[in-house]
Amino acid sequence: MARISKKRQQATEKLLEALGTRKVKLEGDAKYMASFDSLKLAFAYDALVIARSEKDVGATLQLANEFGVPVTTRGAGTSLTGSAAPAKGGWVLDVSNLNRIKIEKTKSMAIVGPGAVVGQIQAAAEELGLFYPPDPSSLKYSTIGGNIACNAGGMRCAKYGVTRDFVLALEGFLPTGEKVSWGGEYKKFATGYNIRDLWIGSEGTLGVVTKAVLRLLPKPEKKWTILVAFDSDLNALQAVQKLLGDGHNPSILEFLDSNSVYCAEEIAGVKLFKGLSLRPLLLVEFDGNAAQLRADKKKAIEWAKATGLAYREARTEKETEVLWSARRACSPAMFSMGDSKINEDIVVPLESQAKFARFLKQMQKKWKINAPTFGHAADGNFHVNIMYTRSDKEECKRAKGAVADLMKTVCELGGTISGEHGIGLAKTPFMTVARNEAEIGAMKAIKKALDPKGILNPGKIFEPYEVWDKALEKVKLPWDKKPIAKKES
Repeated sequence: MARISKKRQQATEKLLEALGTRKVKLEGDAKYMASFDSLKLAFAYDALVIARSEKDVGATLQLANEFGVPVTTRGAGTSLTGSAAPAKGGWVLDVSNLNRIKIEKTKSMAIVGPGAVVGQIQAAAEELGLFYPPDPSSLKYSTIGGNIACNAGGMRCAKYGVTRDFVLALEGFLPTGEKVSWGGEYKKFATGYNIRDLWIGSEGTLGVVTKAVLRLLPKPEKKWTILVAFDSDLNALQAVQKLLGDGHNPSILEFLDSNSVYCAEEIAGVKLFKGLSLRPLLLVEFDGNAAQLRADKKKAIEWAKATGLAYREARTEKETEVLWSARRACSPAMFSMGDSKINEDIVVPLESQAKFARFLKQMQKKWKINAPTFGHAADGNFHVNIMYTRSDKEECKRAKGAVADLMKTVCELGGTISGEHGIGLAKTPFMTVARNEAEIGAMKAIKKALDPKGILNPGKIFEPYEVWDKALEKVKLPWDKKPIAKKES
């Protein structure tokens, strides 16, 4: 354990007195696993607090504020940016055991704890004919507290929006340990400042959530999926504008560029169109009642014939899974292009996507690096996967240059550097690219007002940190996809 000051040592002793050894861990596997998140950049820290009630959260924060101890809140640790890693040491506050899920069918609400797993919230709602739309790819593992912290999205954002659009109220604690509620189990709230929305997307720097009230929708009656191949990345993205411009409202609209399709077809062995390979794809899904789907289907097929090279529609659940196979296979197959991945979740406005497609080709050529790209085309949230070999110093340097070019360009195109992962540590060097001095100043003023001692998740968002050359933990997490480095025989 790293050497700590007498004051910090005294604080940890008081923490042990208040919560006991069952809830406070000073060593062991659990403490080690909480030293990093999915970025796998670990930091030394003093104590892991395993909260089993909201009182534990309040007591931890009161002591931390009194003694000036940094506190990093975490759930499952699925963050890809280092936002759940204790960069400044101190204490890690694990709220994953606060996992209550209660569905209020009459109110169309879910009352949940921060440790509730998103996929389990969805399943509980669907049992009662209701629907929680946000669906990050980590939904089987990620917790709602983490989704709120980074304002997570997912593939259904095309139609339904992101986490913020479904949070009615939050309850929890200020960094001082004082209990607060922002809204309640009701749908209208116009009583004072909307601090609820300040907490959403703040990456655990402004407060700790212990309860959330989520808005639920009626569960869609049916869904229908179509996969369309195009002759170029540019034409595929222009087809997105055509589809949306004609008034279509798909629940999912996913783009796979030609590099991503190469990974799925040539590395993972997924074949979707006979006699047609290595073509960029759009995966489109509609949901609703039977009458609406019939109309959507007719118009979508007309669009596919007019803009694409070929299309396949799903008539059964099994066929739907086949169409989804390329989207699911491309990510692990990218490791055929390098043993390390920088996954940037940038956002580009719809009108700038054609320019973005041209830039991606130029960027890869300039830096001699592969960057297969897929993502949520309807809202412009693309995952640019810069692949490189970590042991190759020259390749690492080129990857870093490509990221800098990417961040600068998306902002010049009217976009921004993150749509759903947040800033954490990994994107801190680019905050001044995405936000001007006045904007960052306003954010820091809010931080100072709500967290005057700066104890909550310090080192994140505003303080530039270079993650490139740091040694990463060699550990497999439950949600890690098994890399596919070559075709399976």
